[in-house]
Amino acid sequence: MTKALRREIDFMLYDWLGVERLSELPDFEGQDRSDWDAFLDLSGEIAWNELLPCYKAADREEPWLDDGQVRVQPQLAQALRVYLDAGLHQATARPDVGGMGLPFTIATAATAEVMAANVAGSGFIMLSVANTRLLTDHGTPAQIAAFARPQLEGNALGTMCLSEPDTGSSLGDVTTRAYPEDDDELGPRYRLSGRKMWISGGDQDVTGNVIHLVLAKVVQPDGSVIPGAKGTTLFIVPKLLPGGERNDLFVAGLNHKMGYRGTPNCLLNFGENGGATAWRLGAEGDGLRIMFDMMNEARVNVGLSGAAMAYRGFDLARQYAQERVQGRSVLDRAAERPVPIIRHPDVRRMLLVQKAIAEGALALCLKGAFLKDAVSHAPEEAERRRMHDLLSLLTPVIKSWPSEQGLVALHHAIQVHGGYGYTRDFDVEQLYRDSRLNPIHEGTTGIQAIDLLGRKILSEKGESLTALLELIRHETRTGQGMEGEAATLLELCDWFEEVAAFLLRGGSKGLALANATGFLEGVGHFVVAWIWLALARAADAHPDPEFAEEKRWTCRYFYAAEVPRIRSMMALLVSAPRLVAELPDHVVSP
Repeated sequence: MTKALRREIDFMLYDWLGVERLSELPDFEGQDRSDWDAFLDLSGEIAWNELLPCYKAADREEPWLDDGQVRVQPQLAQALRVYLDAGLHQATARPDVGGMGLPFTIATAATAEVMAANVAGSGFIMLSVANTRLLTDHGTPAQIAAFARPQLEGNALGTMCLSEPDTGSSLGDVTTRAYPEDDDELGPRYRLSGRKMWISGGDQDVTGNVIHLVLAKVVQPDGSVIPGAKGTTLFIVPKLLPGGERNDLFVAGLNHKMGYRGTPNCLLNFGENGGATAWRLGAEGDGLRIMFDMMNEARVNVGLSGAAMAYRGFDLARQYAQERVQGRSVLDRAAERPVPIIRHPDVRRMLLVQKAIAEGALALCLKGAFLKDAVSHAPEEAERRRMHDLLSLLTPVIKSWPSEQGLVALHHAIQVHGGYGYTRDFDVEQLYRDSRLNPIHEGTTGIQAIDLLGRKILSEKGESLTALLELIRHETRTGQGMEGEAATLLELCDWFEEVAAFLLRGGSKGLALANATGFLEGVGHFVVAWIWLALARAADAHPDPEFAEEKRWTCRYFYAAEVPRIRSMMALLVSAPRLVAELPDHVVSP
């Protein structure tokens, strides 16, 4: 597994993306492949030698409350300490705040192996890295020193506290309240009260402190709050205050999930004894805008976890299929002896489905990470803006396609294992349960669909989509090889252009959004088709001819079996847009 996934990562980074170009940017001056490979080597070593061995143990022994303190499965806690002590979580933080200043693309590639080994363990790190980045990007020097540096030094981990028991994803309606107090050396200080739900890593005993970033409404002098998204503000609320005393926040309970069981998922109560001490991050009313920086990074990571687990499931399935001997192939009934099930055509089909999804999803996530590096570090403002618009358009796809399709891949991984796939003796059962969270995590698939079609297509008059189509056409026409697939992709570009024009002149945004999920699914398959063509073409230059052949066959499969499904995915949107909107209540009501 370790060599297989790393081989894919190296190919995608260096042969396909050409990530070495990043070393030409001023922010990465002096770095080269040897530095990045050393980082990837160390991260992979810890992933497979420390985190993988406790993958199943942390699933069996869920976090528990011990006199108000959340305890994490000891072997997992120890593995996380190894990761933190190695300083790998500092990868992308700026050197001036104590980080390594590595490209986000390299860190994302390393995270893929961590997630494949133990996705519950990766959750602690992923959220804290994003939390730290938000603090270093938007905090004052004093706030960075007090709340970001402890995380960079491995003495604290961070969370993001958005959802509440009754508001869920409707973040403009949060009921947590912040009451202004006097400013101090850490900035504007408030007393905060309320409840937050579904807080991953909301408490733990891996580190001494937990730094929460909390969305709340500021109470105005007349006792009112500003309604909607414009009234939300972001606050820094540490479990332990800078002086070491306990803040007024407590774990009210733990949620017991079907997957990600090793990560404590908490219900947090703030301010039961007068109010939790909180410091404002950024300006009042700017909370959602700032928090979306963290959420978008988390969404890329959610997609990455779907890709990583799909790849591990695929690797386990193909190993099992090679070893399991049963029956005779329908193509050779005269065989004297049973054969490994990998010789059965339908098993080979299921393995090919998994390969197409897992590698396509991984490439999609690394593409997104590469775009993020361009957004943050490209020297030209015009190039940063262009990459920003492209990444913004693709983020809902990067989050959702690996999340949804990763489940399809793991469904086939279980099927290849047969009855054994449903038992806890084999990891594919747990991988499926862990992956089931991803379509909900950091915004459901339906929310991502509305974001893509509503904000990124209709509100922008299709400009970002037009830019994407132009890019795909240019790359397709200038590349060499896979000419039949290239022609199909160009035809799809024309079709998507027609669909966008149809939607833009449709007049009813609400009607279109009622069928947005099908649009997201179709766009996801379209984008991955673009990526698979690029992967197959890039593999032609690979020194291993069998590796290149793998990519060509998988690309052919995706175009033969998956691409034709795009039009059916969007059938409701295009052919029956009123069907769901006009559906009588009694058809689906109890």
